[in-house]
Amino acid sequence: MTQSSRSSGLVLGAATVATGLIAGTFYVFACAVMPALSRSDDRVYVQVMRDINEVIQNPVFFLSFLGAPVLTAVAAWQARGRGRRGWVWTALLASALAFLVTVAFNVPLNDALAGTGSYGALREEFEDPWVAWNVVRAVLLTVSLGCLTRALMLDGRAVRGRPEGVPGGVSSSGV
Repeated sequence: MTQSSRSSGLVLGAATVATGLIAGTFYVFACAVMPALSRSDDRVYVQVMRDINEVIQNPVFFLSFLGAPVLTAVAAWQARGRGRRGWVWTALLASALAFLVTVAFNVPLNDALAGTGSYGALREEFEDPWVAWNVVRAVLLTVSLGCLTRALMLDGRAVRGRPEGVPGGVSSSGV
């Protein structure tokens, strides 16, 4: 294995882990956090979401949140000319779209929730659109994670001397 292929495998692996962490974060919000909060009264709902929005802005979260698309972009660049490139580029597209959804929709909703007004009015403006956009980004990052996982599988075959796109290393000529 060359240093270049080892390096690209490490970047691809790191992109996969970072994407999985962020996809999992948004998945947990969609499946557990937001449904649980929906049972709360308006004051509790708004205050808990404000607290979450405050504490999630930390170096560990940002490392994964920003690292996922950056590492995926580097992996896409490294995959040029290889059989896995389509999977990595699709992962990059999905990751970039999830990032854009977050910046264009979820963050402005978070910022509005931090404003003044009655808890009921703040929640009314926030809850349904935030939950919907969170599901969109969770799905996009799950797609990205699946594509990166497939690329890792193809990378593993290439490292073992098997053609990237051929199951079990059997060439298309049957030899």
